Amino acid sequence: METANLEQTRNIASKLARKAKRGDCYCLIGDLGAGKTEFAREFIRTLCGNVTVASPTFNILQVYEPNIYHFDLYRIKAESELTEIGLDEALQNGICLIEWPQIAENYLPQNRVEIYFEIVDETTRKIEIK
Repeated sequence: METANLEQTRNIASKLARKAKRGDCYCLIGDLGAGKTEFAREFIRTLCGNVTVASPTFNILQVYEPNIYHFDLYRIKAESELTEIGLDEALQNGICLIEWPQIAENYLPQNRVEIYFEIVDETTRKIEIK
């Protein structure tokens, strides 16, 4: 589906969040600037209320109550680092949103939701949910 603006992207995120439950894993895949973090922000706000949602790019992980884990694995270079940052525990105990999930392929559950973001133009994004 294509979104013509950020509000449409937020609506998709909010709808998915309302269906989320413990143990769910959402993999956000796309180029820089494609809308992954904005999608995650709205997803988290839908579940947690009007909280400040920081990008986890530099911290790698942000945790929100109740048990929502927002990972950005862009800077992870080795699979061994995934255990150090608590990915296994997060996958078992909460709802996970994972940006740049490719390095974690061997750790991710089979029933994960993969969301692909593609930049069409300055305001339009193509979002595909698998």
